[in-house]
Amino acid sequence: MVPDIKTPLPGPKAQALIDRDAKVVSPSYTRGYPLVIDRASGVAVEDVDGNVFLDCAAGIAVNSTGHSHPDVVKAITDQAQRFLHMSGTDFYYEPQVRLAEEIAAVAPMQGRVKSFFGNSGTEAIEASLKLARYATGRPNFIAFLGGFHGRTMGALALTASKTVQRRGFGPFMPGVFHAPYADCYRCPLGFTPETCAAECLDYLEHELLVHIVAPDEVAAVVVEPIQGEGGYLVAPDQFLQRLREITKTHGILVVDDEVQSGMGRTGKMFAIEFSGVQPDIVAIAKGIASGMPMGISTARAELMTWPPGTHASTFGGNPVSCAAALATITLLREHLIENAADVGAHLLAALKGLRGKHRLIGDVRGRGLMVGVELVRDRQTKERASEERNAVVTGAFNRGLLILGAGKNSIRFSPPLVLTRAEADTAVRIFDEALTDVEKAPPR
Repeated sequence: MVPDIKTPLPGPKAQALIDRDAKVVSPSYTRGYPLVIDRASGVAVEDVDGNVFLDCAAGIAVNSTGHSHPDVVKAITDQAQRFLHMSGTDFYYEPQVRLAEEIAAVAPMQGRVKSFFGNSGTEAIEASLKLARYATGRPNFIAFLGGFHGRTMGALALTASKTVQRRGFGPFMPGVFHAPYADCYRCPLGFTPETCAAECLDYLEHELLVHIVAPDEVAAVVVEPIQGEGGYLVAPDQFLQRLREITKTHGILVVDDEVQSGMGRTGKMFAIEFSGVQPDIVAIAKGIASGMPMGISTARAELMTWPPGTHASTFGGNPVSCAAALATITLLREHLIENAADVGAHLLAALKGLRGKHRLIGDVRGRGLMVGVELVRDRQTKERASEERNAVVTGAFNRGLLILGAGKNSIRFSPPLVLTRAEADTAVRIFDEALTDVEKAPPR
């Protein structure tokens, strides 16, 4: 049975472990609700008290093939029995070479590419920033408001999602400038997506690049095709296409941050493929290795010419993680990308169907199994329903559904790509119930 809740949450064993955690683990971690996992398989997560949850969070969009997929587990086990580590920055081993070949085959740009291996999304971004500066000889970057690119100091300079992520850590890496992202739902003038995209980039092209930073001093624009922490905002194709035109005019690189949207989640291998835009560098992580640590910066071969010693990572491209990634790519190609597109369309339609029933639902958007629901207190004013969003997430958890917030007032559905239509229907039913309960609460 998924879900199957047997105790009040958190249960006694879970609470005991949470109490231990509070004494020894950094308080900087963002724990949305008191889930203490014991085991998991596919889309089912069991906690230490025997409660079973339907997972529509996937470890923040990481467990792309589901929890402990047998093919991935076998690949990990087989490689672990051969050798665990030898540092791919100092020596050679086939799993890293094979993975680089597989990434080259699916990368969202034509021509020859090369890959640098790290351990996480923020490391993939850091590598991309260093490479962009090295390749262009330019110092500056442009990112977008609402974007999230990581928490290490270079990536954090780009991040503009929440002030809590930046407060207390300045001054940041200099040379980063921010422009508006195409949030079409909140466009104050009610533009169509096409017009909204043009207006946002009008600022970048005619204000930012004219009055603030010279185009010939910008190394790269860093952009998420779908903003993750920003609220699952889907950039219109026209936005990305026009952005590519502007960057080509000025010799500026495009760094495509696919850390959350890549590896089949949207129904294509990479979300930028919907627009037809080809980036210069793509940052890959999260879903690439089904739960094993992996971050990759893949660039056009003519850009990745830095010599030995300019950038490296002791554990990047770990052979066990490479084995997991190779198994993941095989599963994605065989059926999981297709399933993400099919079940994702089903989930999106079902969630849109709830809008007529629930006053809190302002917008439903997404691609594939990357779907966001924005909650508002009033559809006319679009006042953000942040407290209500948090209450819905908690209510869903208490009913056995794992979802997460995104942005100030959105809820993200980012399940494993093995989710079935029936499981999607269960998720929507529980979400419906949680919304109903929150809407019955006295108005604030």
